[in-house]
Amino acid sequence: MVSLRSGTVPHSPFHESGRFGRIFPYLPVYENSDQFLTKLGKKGGLMDEGFEDDTAAESTTIPAGFTFFGQFIDHDITFDTTSSLERQNDPTAIRNFRTPILELDSVYGMGPEASPYLYDKNNLGKLLIGNDKNPHDLPRNSQEIALIGDPRNDENLIISQLHLAFIKFHNRVVDEVKARGFLGEAVFPEAQRLVRWHYQWIVLNEYLPLIVGQAVVDDILNNGRKFFSWQKQPFIPVEFSVAAFRLGHTQVRNRFRVNDRPESEKQLFELRVSGAVPPAQVVDWKKFFQFDSCQPPQFSKKLDAKIASVLLDLPVPIVGEDDPRRSLAIRNLFRGKSFSLPSGQAVAKAMGIKPLSDEQLGLKELGYKEEAPLWFYILKEGEVQTGGETLGEVGGRLVAEVLIGLLEGDFMSYLKIDPCWVPCLPSTKPGEFKMADLLNLAAVC
Repeated sequence: MVSLRSGTVPHSPFHESGRFGRIFPYLPVYENSDQFLTKLGKKGGLMDEGFEDDTAAESTTIPAGFTFFGQFIDHDITFDTTSSLERQNDPTAIRNFRTPILELDSVYGMGPEASPYLYDKNNLGKLLIGNDKNPHDLPRNSQEIALIGDPRNDENLIISQLHLAFIKFHNRVVDEVKARGFLGEAVFPEAQRLVRWHYQWIVLNEYLPLIVGQAVVDDILNNGRKFFSWQKQPFIPVEFSVAAFRLGHTQVRNRFRVNDRPESEKQLFELRVSGAVPPAQVVDWKKFFQFDSCQPPQFSKKLDAKIASVLLDLPVPIVGEDDPRRSLAIRNLFRGKSFSLPSGQAVAKAMGIKPLSDEQLGLKELGYKEEAPLWFYILKEGEVQTGGETLGEVGGRLVAEVLIGLLEGDFMSYLKIDPCWVPCLPSTKPGEFKMADLLNLAAVC
C-alpha cells in the first residue's frame, strides 16, 4: 500500500476548511469605478507595452522559462473554478481544488491507486508519457486530451512541455531509487519524496531569489514571517493569488523562440496546444533556462507595470465570444475588485512600508483617486524600486512569505523535516540543484 498524505484542507483565522483567505482581513476595500479600471488595463492604455522588440524590455537576470515555472507553481497550489468577475466573491466561501502545498499533485494526482490512469502499469512507480510514435509529448486519450493531474498544464506548449519534463524527471528518479536498493512498493514513495524535495529546493533557492531577491528570502528564513500566519495549516491568501502572484503576466514576452527551427518563433497564443505536440514544436529548454554562459536563453520581460500587447487582446477561444473583457490586465483588475482587495497603499502601510508617491504611480491622467489597485501597485513598485529586475518591498514580501510559509507549514517538506538537507541527485555543482539540472536528468534537452 502506498502511503499518501492526508486529504485535509487548510484552516486559518479567516476562513473555513478548503477555502482561500486573507492576510489583511481588516483593511478597507479598494474602490474605484469600472471605467477607471478599464482605462488602466485596456489595449493601448497605460499598461500596454506595445509590440516593440522584446529585448528592449527584458530582465537581465530572469530566464524566460521561469515565467512558466511560476505558472506551474500556481497550478500546483491553487485551482479556483467557482469565482466570478461579475459578482463580489468571498474568499472564505470559495473552495481551492488544490492543496496549498508544494507537493506536485498536478503531476501525481492522488497517487497510483486513486489515479491509476497517470501511471505506467508495466513499469512500477513510473508515470506515463506519450506513445512510441511521439515520446516527446504527454500521454493522451483517443481524443488527444492530455492525461495529467491538472488540465491547465496543457493549455500552452511551454507549460505542457514543462509538465512532461517533470514526468520524465520523476521516471529518472525512479531508476535512481531502484539503483540505491529500493524494491517493490517502497520505490514510488521514495522517488516521489526526492522529486518533491528537489522541486521545493528549486522554488526556494533558485526561483524565489530571482523573483524577490536573495535578501528577502534570507530575512524570512533567518527572522521569520511577519504577516502570513495560520492556526492549523497554511491557506492561500487572495492578496497573493489575485494580486502578487499574478506577476507572471508582466513577464510574458510578445514572442518566444521554441527551438532552432526558423518557424519556431511564435506569439504565446500561437503556442496553444490543441492535441498532440508535433515533433517540430518540441521545446529546446536551452532557449528558456540558463545551462551555460556560452548560450544565453531568452529572458522574461521585466517585473514592471507594462503588459505585452498580445495579452491585452485575448483570443475568443480563451475568453468566449460574449465576453467584452478581452484584456488580461482588465480581467485581473476586475478580479481584484470582485475579491474586495485593499489598495496597494493600504497594504504597504499595514506592512510598515512607505507607499509609492502619486508621481511614482503615474495614474493622475486616468482620474486617479489617491489609491491604486493592489495588482497594479505591486507591478509598479517593482518597476520603481528595482528597475523591474525583482518585485519591490510589498510584492516581494507577499510572494516570499506565502511560498516559504507553504513549505514551513507542510509537515512533509524538506524545510520541515530536514532544513539542513541538500540535494542528492546528480547536478552540475554537488549540493546545488537548479532547473537546468532537473531538465538534464529528465533528458529533455
